[in-house]
Amino acid sequence: VQLQACGGGLVQAGDSLRLSCAPSGRPFGYYSMAWFRQGPGKEREFVAVIMGMTNKTSYEDSVKGRFTISRDNAKNTVYLQMTLLKPEDTALYYCAARPGTEVVVKYPRGYDYWGQGTQVTVSS
Repeated sequence: VQLQACGGGLVQAGDSLRLSCAPSGRPFGYYSMAWFRQGPGKEREFVAVIMGMTNKTSYEDSVKGRFTISRDNAKNTVYLQMTLLKPEDTALYYCAARPGTEVVVKYPRGYDYWGQGTQVTVSS
């Protein structure tokens, strides 16, 4: 599975952005798709996940109510809609994939495939 993430940019606090990630190479519906982010000097952290088949979602606490993860299996794309962005959301955002539809995994080592990252910068 190859992942191509895009949609990052420079925005002001309070603005919105939508990130996209397009997996290729294998049937998409069976994979759980996640977004992680890594800010300057920080470890990579979980943001959100959407499970394969069930579309069950889970979010990191600081983004609940502001970010929404979704998937369009017909377009083979997963999205991260980000609203009410804050300067602390500034990071390189990665999409990741793992086969499986049952277990919510929130640590990076649990994912087999990674995109190249897309930069999100939020100015105050």
